[in-house]
Amino acid sequence: MIIAVIIAAAAAALAVFAFLVARRTFLVTCYHSDAKKIKHNNPHIELGGEQYKDIVPKMKELIGAAEAEPFEWVEIRSSHDGTVLKGRYYKFSEGGPLNIFFHGYRGTSLRDGCGGFKMSKESGRNLLLVDQRANGLSGGNIIAFGVFERLDCLDWVNYAVSRFGSGLEIVLSGVSLGAATVLMASDVGLPKNVRCIIADCGYSSPKEIICKVAAEGGYPVWLCWPLLKIACRLTAKLDLESSSAVRSVANTDIPILIIHGDDDRYVPCEMAHKIYDACKSEKELLIVPGAPHAAAYIADEKKYTETVERFISKHTGAGAR
Repeated sequence: MIIAVIIAAAAAALAVFAFLVARRTFLVTCYHSDAKKIKHNNPHIELGGEQYKDIVPKMKELIGAAEAEPFEWVEIRSSHDGTVLKGRYYKFSEGGPLNIFFHGYRGTSLRDGCGGFKMSKESGRNLLLVDQRANGLSGGNIIAFGVFERLDCLDWVNYAVSRFGSGLEIVLSGVSLGAATVLMASDVGLPKNVRCIIADCGYSSPKEIICKVAAEGGYPVWLCWPLLKIACRLTAKLDLESSSAVRSVANTDIPILIIHGDDDRYVPCEMAHKIYDACKSEKELLIVPGAPHAAAYIADEKKYTETVERFISKHTGAGAR
């Protein structure tokens, strides 16, 4: 009897411990409170670390230019799951192609998309800087590492075609989580309006990036990952293994340009090669020497711009798929 009580007490204690670990892992990884959304929506929050010391001034200059440009707030109120999605629309030409840009994890569209803003303005492409769900002014509090966001991407594409017409040419682009978003959206049945995808420093799968960051933070991956999976399913009906960039690009015909810095210490450059190798559509890979995470444009603006513009020109207008 005593042994049974001890076993029951131990099991109960273990269950409580597992619950607390799962809850903590979920809150740290996937939950973005309204207060933190407001705080992180400041595009002038600097990227930390020695790697970014020489990059921040240029980034601030680019952000300032985007802030000064007139734009229109647009929104989707009837997304696939009812989450209200918002974005900034910049019109640079009449009837030109549209670049729809998705920012990174707990990032902002102005900061992460400041390089894309400059390229779009200079080339005459119109631009939609999206506030990803659970970020900025968009609704929701769950960051789904691309699983839900890929369907938001489809919603934004359908919104753009409905608003601007069936002849609209669309370029999808993103950085980090945003890159994973557009890559994972490549096999969800995007309309032919989507001519190509530009993915900058995207990760190969939600599992691989979460486990990589957890391991570097000293967390026991063998425990945290399965408990996070359970917490996501129970709390948010989110299956983190239901999609990945690697699987999606193996099932698309959309041309894809993959960009990565070889000194990326957050999303390893090896993931770019893994995505590239899996991709079955027309593809191109640009590795920027010395570039840290999410800063390849600033590290080599000339090479980055030339590569992106050539790729987009190839697949829009006469080069459309």
